[in-house]
Amino acid sequence: MTDLATRRATARTGALRRAAPALCGYAAVRALGLLVLALWSAARGKSAYTLLTARWDSLWYARVAGGGYGYEVRLPNGDVHADLAFFPLLPWLERLGAAVGPLSYADAGFAVSLLASLAAAWGIFAVVDHVYDRRAGICAVLLWAVLPVGIVQSMAYSESLFTALAAWALYCVLTGRWVGAGALALLAGLTRPVGLAVAAAVWTAAVLSLLRERRAAAPLTPAPGPGPGPGRRVLGMLLAPLGAAGYVLWVGHRTGGGPLGYLDVQAGWRNGFDGGYAFARFVGEKFAAFSSALAGAGLIVAVALVVWLYVTGVRQGQPPALLVYSGIVTALALCASSYFGSKPRLLLPAFPLLLPLALALARLRASRAALLTGGIALASAVYGAFWLNGSGPP
Repeated sequence: MTDLATRRATARTGALRRAAPALCGYAAVRALGLLVLALWSAARGKSAYTLLTARWDSLWYARVAGGGYGYEVRLPNGDVHADLAFFPLLPWLERLGAAVGPLSYADAGFAVSLLASLAAAWGIFAVVDHVYDRRAGICAVLLWAVLPVGIVQSMAYSESLFTALAAWALYCVLTGRWVGAGALALLAGLTRPVGLAVAAAVWTAAVLSLLRERRAAAPLTPAPGPGPGPGRRVLGMLLAPLGAAGYVLWVGHRTGGGPLGYLDVQAGWRNGFDGGYAFARFVGEKFAAFSSALAGAGLIVAVALVVWLYVTGVRQGQPPALLVYSGIVTALALCASSYFGSKPRLLLPAFPLLLPLALALARLRASRAALLTGGIALASAVYGAFWLNGSGPP
């Protein structure tokens, strides 16, 4: 082993040791959630594993993994649900897992989700530790774990995989690893449509760093030649949007719809971007009856909380890359005319929204923070079991 390889291995070991409390805490919260889900499901005569691996999007991903694209369902109202709406990276990994081991596609999807959720937790810690400190990083990971819809992190869905890729891409951006950031943004773009938010974060940070370098240069100093830094930055910028753009263009070519063909596929699912009009109308309809007015008020409070967290992040000086990323993820989640029950899980990747809460939690005494987090974790586990045994998540 060379000296360089030895130093890199030592650095990785040190980074893992530094993140160990966050990862252990995350694993404990997720284990609690799975335990409560198993007990709740058994009491209702259901299989917790089936709920995690063979429900809603999980079935679509497994079908793509097994037979490729081309399946669609035509509903009585004329809507067409086509599997082209689902981006390919998770099905590819499911197919790979089934090919190299004795796993079904559903099993492979579950395994990918478990591993990716740990990678996401580590990436979130790395970002927050870099921006603030270790204690805030641990708190951010725990808050992400105890979100009410945190059970989705353990499902054969793409949220955990996407969050892992996005978090590590943002970490690469913050530490100047431009090629790594671009490559991870490319993969994120092959995972979910919102992968373009990661590409936008890479481009924002790269442009701002270029402007800072130009301002720092003396007026009479000749501009530096194209060194490895600028070259890597440009390469990262070029790589970042290729995943999402490539898949969208491929779908357009396959369907004959041209560059906007993917939007036609999403329209078949009644998904689109309407600036939040459909969601606002949905919330407004809750106040038409007294029995649902409380739910409407709760939705308004939830949206206000999300907006407040973002504004607080701006005031606290979060790095622009984080603000661009979380802003786009939040806007697409809240302003899309998609299934309204999906919006909480669509916000899962927007972990920078949790940073103001993480900083507040980090200021508490360790015993008080542990007690508070433990209580929320138990409530989240119960809600996740109730939710998954009921209507959610679409």
